[in-house]
Amino acid sequence: MESNVMGFVAIAASLIVSLGAFGACIGIAIMGSKYLEASARQPELMNALQTKMFLLAGLIDAAFLIGVGIAMMFAFANPFVTS
Repeated sequence: MESNVMGFVAIAASLIVSLGAFGACIGIAIMGSKYLEASARQPELMNALQTKMFLLAGLIDAAFLIGVGIAMMFAFANPFVTS
């Protein structure tokens, strides 16, 4: 029974990391394209937009890394498996 639970934990951790990475990549790609469009339309706002873009990129990556931390917690210090 314990190996069955560990198998499900491995699947869940891989889904958390892979879907989080996919979402973060798509989010940063869309944000970068919108930044390029906005700076091409109004070049005088490029510095203000760049600051906001890097702040949002950090927040998107932080959300992904929180998911990685949770997945690693379940992979290495699993509270569902009794020893």
